[in-house]
Amino acid sequence: MKRYVSDLSTNEKVLMVIVRAAENFKRTHTAIFRRYGLSFPQYNVLRVLDASQDGRNKISDIGKIMLVPGANMTGIAKRLERDGFLVRQSDPGDERVTILQITSKGKKTLKNIKEEKDRILEKLLNGFSQKDKQALLDKVKHLIKKNRRSL
Repeated sequence: MKRYVSDLSTNEKVLMVIVRAAENFKRTHTAIFRRYGLSFPQYNVLRVLDASQDGRNKISDIGKIMLVPGANMTGIAKRLERDGFLVRQSDPGDERVTILQITSKGKKTLKNIKEEKDRILEKLLNGFSQKDKQALLDKVKHLIKKNRRSL
């Protein structure tokens, strides 16, 4: 059997490794979130709400932060509300605007997830100094910024 030899350029290999790392991260974390009854996007909505003033934010602003279209946000929010992780309310000043607020169940779930998630992240990034992690973060952010400008 012939051995496979990649014909990707170094540039393509760099980007493919970043994609593979992101996919591995998402797969590992999705398994954690699933044990708590959450999908990856649902977890992220709760994280955004938890970091928002008074645990509240407009559904449209959460969608912008997460880069998720409005129609998708509505479905995510409805499922989170159904399962008791958040409440949806109309903005009294503008009924077209929906406000989401994390519940105590949502906050407790995030707290329960944090320990397991942090343990996996520590294992994953073991051997990287804080300086290495910051340099990698800066480089990937720069890559993302350049990619946005080229579109």
